[in-house]
Amino acid sequence: MKRLWTPAWIARHVAMVVLVVGFLGLGWWQVTRAAGGNTLSFGYAIEWPVFAAFVVFVWWRELRHTLRAAREERTTPAPSAADGAEPAVATPAVRRPVRVSRVPVAPTGGADDGELAAYNRYLAWLNANPGARPGDYPG
Repeated sequence: MKRLWTPAWIARHVAMVVLVVGFLGLGWWQVTRAAGGNTLSFGYAIEWPVFAAFVVFVWWRELRHTLRAAREERTTPAPSAADGAEPAVATPAVRRPVRVSRVPVAPTGGADDGELAAYNRYLAWLNANPGARPGDYPG
């Protein structure tokens, strides 16, 4: 819960309260105008509380996301330097299926090209390191 009391989160909490109170106040103002005979204000009287609900929804979603990230950090053990193993690259929780040809492709004419060979080494490295980014390529 300490993550929710950082200066950034305090600003988010304050912004959420200010926006919700402001939007509900504007909604009430539109209700009083609609009661005074302005029929267009009926639409705005509905719109402002929807805006307030959206602000609460986004705030709640970000709050849950932060708490979930904190919980995952606590449950994931950090690799120690004494193990001598490289730390595992974090992979995304949801991965899209990728169709991969299991049959190696026979090289066509022009396999002697050095640029093509370098590109093929790069692709092989990316295939061997699925969690790596293209900028991590050592060659």
